[in-house]
Amino acid sequence: MPNFDYIASARRTIGLERDAVDSLLQRLDKHFETACDTLLACTGRIVVTGMGKSGHIGRKLAATLASTGTPAFFVHPGEASHGDMGMITPSDVVIALSNSGNTAEVVTLLPLIKRMGVPLITITGNPASTMALAAVANLDTAVEQEACPLNLAPTSSTTTALVMGDALAIALLEARGFSAEDFAFSHPGGSLGRRLLLLVDDIMHSGDTMPLVDQQTSLRDALLEMTRKGLGLTGVIDEQQQLVGIFTDGDLRRTLDQSIDFNAMRIADVMTAHCKTARSGMLAAEVLKIMEDAKINGLFVVDAEGLPVGALNMHDLLRAGVV
Repeated sequence: MPNFDYIASARRTIGLERDAVDSLLQRLDKHFETACDTLLACTGRIVVTGMGKSGHIGRKLAATLASTGTPAFFVHPGEASHGDMGMITPSDVVIALSNSGNTAEVVTLLPLIKRMGVPLITITGNPASTMALAAVANLDTAVEQEACPLNLAPTSSTTTALVMGDALAIALLEARGFSAEDFAFSHPGGSLGRRLLLLVDDIMHSGDTMPLVDQQTSLRDALLEMTRKGLGLTGVIDEQQQLVGIFTDGDLRRTLDQSIDFNAMRIADVMTAHCKTARSGMLAAEVLKIMEDAKINGLFVVDAEGLPVGALNMHDLLRAGVV
């Protein structure tokens, strides 16, 4: 369509939907509190249902609830009428979404939900609708106008339902004291899961792959150990096998500025003593912070007795997806 102002159209849509969302702030009342209390008291699962575009929003709400500490799943209302009602138990709570509040496929389920004694929470644009009146709490998401210029396609109304669902999920998350680590257990394959669940023990080099030399080792032989193990560092241990220092590529560059005999110089004379270490059992993300704060690229992992049990560098954290 020539000369059509796409930007103006987009601004109109965004403005209408923004205003619709803003209007929700004035409608947060006892119904929202009742909905939260009902969901927190649920001993089963949250069953979300909705038809058409409301169903799409319902699926997202169920997924958000499930990933933030509130077990939930979506049931299509049409399928529920043909057997899937068996997925709902008396210990569950049902959340039903419908802009009109009179969606036939959902209204058909209301007598069955009531007979089971299952609490019903609705998210509708009509507080006087059949669904809203049957609910223990109705979250009002009414809009004055859809963003669609014909005022027909669900746009503003689905946005308010989405935002109200998010508000509900986050209120429950905060009330439960749901932590970032809890979130990671629900997202073990994501970057947050890797950061919060991966232990340093899972990625460190240990045993024969750990570069170690004793204090009397010559600088030349220490460099050979560094080369063999390929971590850009070597640990230095005393007679009791305690870690007493570290020698890194950075230390080597600084040593090259001095006139020294690599065969005669002992590693103990050029190592960095009292070096930063990590403890076995630490989260990899904690080790990353130690390295970032100290501006170092590698360190050793020690046990409770101070004995070195592993070594790692920034590349190991990168490969593990922690960085």
